[in-house]
Amino acid sequence: MTINLNRRTLIAGSLLGAGSLALPRLAFAQGAGTRNLLFVLLRGAADGLSMLAPVGDPGFERLRGAMLGDYESAPRLGSFFAVHPALAEIAKSAQAGEALFVHAAATAYRERSHFDGQNLLETGGTAPYASKDGWLNRLVGMMNEGAPDPLRTLAIAPTVPLALRGNAPVSSYAPSALPDASEDLIARVSQLYAADAELGGLWSRALETRAMAGDDGLRNLNDARATGTLAASLMRGSQGARIGMIELGGWDTHANQRGAFMRQARGLDALIAAYRTGLGDGWADTMVLVATEFGRTARLNGTGGTDHGTAAAALIMGGAVRGGRVIADWPGLAERQLYEGRDLAPTIALENVLAGAVAEHLRIDPARAMSRLFPGRTGAPLAGIVRS
Repeated sequence: MTINLNRRTLIAGSLLGAGSLALPRLAFAQGAGTRNLLFVLLRGAADGLSMLAPVGDPGFERLRGAMLGDYESAPRLGSFFAVHPALAEIAKSAQAGEALFVHAAATAYRERSHFDGQNLLETGGTAPYASKDGWLNRLVGMMNEGAPDPLRTLAIAPTVPLALRGNAPVSSYAPSALPDASEDLIARVSQLYAADAELGGLWSRALETRAMAGDDGLRNLNDARATGTLAASLMRGSQGARIGMIELGGWDTHANQRGAFMRQARGLDALIAAYRTGLGDGWADTMVLVATEFGRTARLNGTGGTDHGTAAAALIMGGAVRGGRVIADWPGLAERQLYEGRDLAPTIALENVLAGAVAEHLRIDPARAMSRLFPGRTGAPLAGIVRS
């Protein structure tokens, strides 16, 4: 397959080659017909240059020579990019044409605060803390407009992630080590809330979620594979939630990055693989979006880690995704090409990627999705993500 690597053009290539997890908080919504959408937020600024290494760029060896050996036998996307070996299942999905990467992507944020960067990514605003609700909640609201049934939204987490906060109602679920409540207590609470329109609805949705989760044996969300299976069980079938969100922490690798990134990547890979397996036939109608608040410095620091940077890589997977390729306007890794002399330079807006992906997957007008989910943006949503 021909691969165009000219700068300022799209790069597309087919796949030719071949611990623990600081886990997660999970949230769901319902109302997208039969289509599922799972948004995975990697908190801590995951290193895109490790996730999808530009081994064909001579600057990579100069900046990351200590890590180059990790990619000797790694799956390739064309001759230019290599997928981190810990993302083996994701690489297989790319090989099957069901996963693609978008590289050198970043939100409008250009500073280096995790809190500010995550706030901007989750709210979809034009500046940190300028918006109070999340872009994913606004997406749920769009899907509910004109829908025959009221929207049900579910969070599995101590708190609902900011991306899912807003006017759309949210319930929550989280595995617990505490003893289960007795059926008698549940019946009494149900009776107590029956006449309360707000609490009654919330309680009813909580019981529905409890029934969907079943006896999963989980006492927390520390097992990535089990969490992926749980997510699938809550989004499978006609009664399952249609939109979900998972947060994975632990990507802030200031020191000893090779081992830390390997552990985190293995967890992400296991979670998504279990989710895909658990959905079964539902995978054909599913899209998974993976993004982080910003990237990391291109050059290793003195402790074998990287510091807060700018552009990173996003991942889009799903049964209908036109995968097996990398979308990038590759900026290069020469000194003069780095952003502020230290970071991978951003060349595509992450907001455009997210708006385009969800619009195509959920069959929403892309321009309307862009204006509602990311108000104030003027760029065109990314197109051509889903097979027609």
